[in-house]
Amino acid sequence: MGTDSHRQYLLERVDEAAVVQVYADGFASLPREQKILVWHLYQAAIAGRDIFYDQRYAHNLEMRGVLEAILRHGDDVDPLVLAEIRRYTKLFWINTGPYNNITARKFLLYLTPADLAAAAHAAAARGARFRTREGESLDALLDRLAPCFFDPDVDPVVTNKTPGPGRDILAESANNLYVGVTMADVAQFEERYPLNSRLVKTADGLVEEAYRIGGRYDRQIRRIVAHLEAAVPYAAPLTAEALRALAAFYRSGEESDRIAYDIAWVRDQDAPVDTINGFVEVYMDARGAKGSWEALVYYANEEKTRKIETLAAHAQWFEDHMPWDARFRKPSVTGVTAKAIEVVVETGDSGPLTPVGINLPNDQAIREQFGSKSVTLSNVNEAYEGSTPDAMRQEFSWDDAEVERARRFGAFAQELATEMHEVIGHGSGRMADGVTAPVHQLLREQYSAIEESRADLVALYFLPDPQLVELGLVAAEDHADVVRAEYEHYARNALLQLRRVRHGTHIEEDHMRNRHMIVSWLMAHTDAIAVREREGKTYFVTTDVAAFRAGVGRLLAEVQRIKAEGDYAAAKALVDTYGVHFDPALRDEVVARVDRLQLPSYSAFVMPRLQPVYRDDGEIDDVEISYPCDLEAQMLEYSALGGSLLPESDEDTVAARATKIT
Repeated sequence: MGTDSHRQYLLERVDEAAVVQVYADGFASLPREQKILVWHLYQAAIAGRDIFYDQRYAHNLEMRGVLEAILRHGDDVDPLVLAEIRRYTKLFWINTGPYNNITARKFLLYLTPADLAAAAHAAAARGARFRTREGESLDALLDRLAPCFFDPDVDPVVTNKTPGPGRDILAESANNLYVGVTMADVAQFEERYPLNSRLVKTADGLVEEAYRIGGRYDRQIRRIVAHLEAAVPYAAPLTAEALRALAAFYRSGEESDRIAYDIAWVRDQDAPVDTINGFVEVYMDARGAKGSWEALVYYANEEKTRKIETLAAHAQWFEDHMPWDARFRKPSVTGVTAKAIEVVVETGDSGPLTPVGINLPNDQAIREQFGSKSVTLSNVNEAYEGSTPDAMRQEFSWDDAEVERARRFGAFAQELATEMHEVIGHGSGRMADGVTAPVHQLLREQYSAIEESRADLVALYFLPDPQLVELGLVAAEDHADVVRAEYEHYARNALLQLRRVRHGTHIEEDHMRNRHMIVSWLMAHTDAIAVREREGKTYFVTTDVAAFRAGVGRLLAEVQRIKAEGDYAAAKALVDTYGVHFDPALRDEVVARVDRLQLPSYSAFVMPRLQPVYRDDGEIDDVEISYPCDLEAQMLEYSALGGSLLPESDEDTVAARATKIT
């Protein structure tokens, strides 16, 4: 299904960000039981949203509370001041706090503290209620938060994996996963809750604050569990088993229950409706250990799933033909499943900024023994395509032939590459014999960039393989053009992504490091990509497709060896040499080109809205879907449903409403 040209995809621009509506075709046709299942999982996703806000920055929830109170009661606020508060708040919602999700750097509210105070008092006069600490006035609250809003030197980077010589990656990161902790502190500390805890340094040593019922985020997690349990009666047997296992993990927080849940989730291979809910990705942790909370709810797109299932069904063939040492190949690939999905909601670390593909679980031991599940977010890909201006392709393509290939084959090639990245990329390979420690512990802050590059390289390596034609995934007459279109896109994107890093001279985000590393390495070691200039503009031009694939194969063999052996020194050398640093003059050129054309640097997504229809006896009769096409309305609604920043009496009302629907 292609994009609908009559739909409104691009809703607005907020500085560098495009705001895009996601549509979930097919939801209205789901059976009633599946709709009700989606509804409860949707509520569980919203219930945990504030967990990630708090993980990302300790002051996030208080800051958001101030901003949202002003927006809700802003009738008497100076219009210019209110406009700036609205701009900043939209960026705050998009990035889950005051840090750009791509660069990890802090962005500021362009007002004075007096402007913000005047706006807050005007809102208070209109009935806004601000959550203050015991005995704290509104002015004292604003004074305490002022450095968070206005000072670029206070907590400047949310995750800092390259802080400079002599500086500690944890101490220099502003996220709320560690309090007063350095890498030296954790070196000899054995964590009971490695994925789902915050570490706090006290006078008596390190303390783990586990994320579980009875622990940190108790109230939010209780709500999540209530909705998960309400979903069970409407779920297929294996899905119900996975939901019960997830609830058990949320109750105990124990690693053994996390493993049991991951296994139950992987075994549920045929679920028409599914969810990802919990502490999953470790990108935000400079150490690569603590999971950020996220939730997705989705259902299968059966038509598109047939294609991606072909990759999963032939995973063993791809494993046997990997260009790495045979000792790193899985002798028997089991449990690899893949689906194209329609997302209904994403929150936490996956929304409003969303991935386009996912492969889980991340636990390498579970991958090797039980397999993995991959999903391609079809409706997110469609929303991207529907909102991407053609000028993006034209400005950075070398000639008309490249532009035409991008138009004809780009969307298809990128979707196929994403599917290969997730299904046969992340799901492939094994650790070297005798290496038993978790790979993220061995590779530390380099793990995520290495793993993302490995998956990208797998996709790039196999894209030209005749096996794709044999499997019916690519038409023989189009294969060469599809390959060239994707290789050109990959090289072009390494240049274009520099627009996202408008300050500094190095890349922090792991997916960007991965792409920068691959293209930089190919430029240094092959003749695949040429740097050309014309009329003062720079282009990365794919000149030799065969050399591109051969180089990818060489690099992939080394990246797999690094992962399989847990070779931290080699990982650090590779990423530091090719993935981190860039020419700021080239970046400035790229920024000037995209700004002249008003091209966005990244996209955020507004999700569909669900509303239950009740029968006279109080049971849900149906669930209706609609499309808000309004970021502000959706974010304010989510905050009201979450309830964590409302006055206590209002929280009780929200909790009662949540109890009723479960």
